Amino acid sequence: MGNVFVFDHPLIQHKLTYIRDVKTGTKEFRELVDEVAMLMAFEITRDLPLQDVEVNTPVTTANAKVLSGKKIGLVPILRAGLGMVDGVRKLIPAAKVGHVGLYRDPKTLKPVEYYVKLPSDIHERELIVIDPMLATGGSANDAIEALKKRGAKHIRLMCLVAAPEGVELIKKEHPDVDIYLAALDERLDEHGYIVPGLGDAGDRLFGTK
Repeated sequence: MGNVFVFDHPLIQHKLTYIRDVKTGTKEFRELVDEVAMLMAFEITRDLPLQDVEVNTPVTTANAKVLSGKKIGLVPILRAGLGMVDGVRKLIPAAKVGHVGLYRDPKTLKPVEYYVKLPSDIHERELIVIDPMLATGGSANDAIEALKKRGAKHIRLMCLVAAPEGVELIKKEHPDVDIYLAALDERLDEHGYIVPGLGDAGDRLFGTK
């Protein structure tokens, strides 16, 4: 069963408070999301494997550690997921980035892929699906399905805030996917918004309504 990790690091929680604040403007919101994404990436990568190497220092030779070559892939869900990618890449600059764009057909309610562009070797990569909001869980579920049907084997989900309903859906449909959150909020309202949430992450990132 996939695990759910809620990060209680003081810097993450401090910055998340200002992300939630309705008075926070687009520029500051975008910068804060970038910073929290970087801090979350630090926590998410805690279990990446290391290997021993020998390195020459200015003084002598030292036995040291480097990442053991496990490939990372970042997959933001368009469009709000874009706001978190650069923060993660500051820590993992070699990670390749794919993109998944989905919308739900209003008649059939089935997901429609309008854009999927992924690294050719996704089956070898540890993939981090990125979306600031995990509300009903529909978009994340569809994105994970899109990756799995293309051969992805190792997937993690990274979100700023989530509702219990979305977490439960992902746990039920994808028990092999670990979920990483800055906050697990109370519930969804009647319109499907996370409460207390932070509003529409895409609109607040890009200044749209």
